[in-house]
Amino acid sequence: MRNQTSDSREIDIEFRAVTKRYDDILAVDNVSLTVERGSFFSFLGPSGCGKTTSLRLIAGFDQPTKGDVFIGGASVVGVPSHKRPVNMVFQQYALFPHMDVTENIGYGLRQRNPKPAKQEIIKRVDEALEMVRLSGFGKRRVWELSGGQQQRVALARALINRPTCLLLDEPLAALDRKLRREMQIELQTLQREVGITFILVTHDQEEALSMSDRICIMREGQIIQSGSPRELYDEPVNKYVADFVGKTNFFRGEVVDVSGPCISVKTESGQVLVGKQSKSAPALAIKSKASVAVRPEMISICAADQRINSKDVTIQGQVMNRIFLGEHSEYLIATEGYGDVMVLSPKAIESDSRSFAPGDHVSISWGPEVALVLGDT
Repeated sequence: MRNQTSDSREIDIEFRAVTKRYDDILAVDNVSLTVERGSFFSFLGPSGCGKTTSLRLIAGFDQPTKGDVFIGGASVVGVPSHKRPVNMVFQQYALFPHMDVTENIGYGLRQRNPKPAKQEIIKRVDEALEMVRLSGFGKRRVWELSGGQQQRVALARALINRPTCLLLDEPLAALDRKLRREMQIELQTLQREVGITFILVTHDQEEALSMSDRICIMREGQIIQSGSPRELYDEPVNKYVADFVGKTNFFRGEVVDVSGPCISVKTESGQVLVGKQSKSAPALAIKSKASVAVRPEMISICAADQRINSKDVTIQGQVMNRIFLGEHSEYLIATEGYGDVMVLSPKAIESDSRSFAPGDHVSISWGPEVALVLGDT
């Protein structure tokens, strides 16, 4: 019987107080989590945070030191990897160069005991090729394929076994930026079409944000926060999450007033900034250390002599650098007392009269409603 959440959503993967040690190294530290059936779930974090170890515990390549791992409601502790209803796509794809595409995709079926009939294997391979949009490529060799096509062959080889869950270990890391973006869309579309659970491990925040239904951010073997991409971006639990998910300006200081949802922070240089507290964060007390976080796309930029809403925070500064990135321009503004501030100005609202060059004096501003006050831990 499948595990279910309290609101009857089915659960494919569950960790219950899972710990994994490698001698003196604590790789996963008392982690509990659930992954809903049919979702696209990502482990996100820097190298050494425990995300790959968590994936290996699901795959069966490692066993937990403590705790329990469930797949489809059944404990799989002690169950070897080849007997688990999961398949993995690795970063380097691990395709067999001496086999053509058809042979690579059908490899897993041919290893089964009893082995399916030849016509059944051919049928399943053809279906898998169509699923990943490679019909007609069956007789090609691996070296005759592009990087994106090789990745799709690896996906087809994993999906042909009809796993409960597909595990993806940084499968896009070796691709160039343009192809990586195309494959992100392909993966997301494929996951929706086949309807099975995808679990991705990545250190690339853009990759996780663009594809996932839910993201688990890890640090030093523990889950810092999990939620939807929007929740993590708009309501980070602390400074670590805000810094890891997207670009953010931080103004460090000390809490001097708490009035309902509004918190006032006196910065290290003596200014007082007001912001709201993240709904996900623990309450902050007066005199506690905190940072006011403002996303660069929420900051307006204009000529130094232009009038600005009096309710907004307004800072005078000088443009130190401008980077044109196509869809927007990224400015680095040197300010007195606030340090260097990053501003993103969308191309859609930036005309020749609104673009600025290094050395220009400007005003930057934001409303208190877009500022978040976050604890450092």
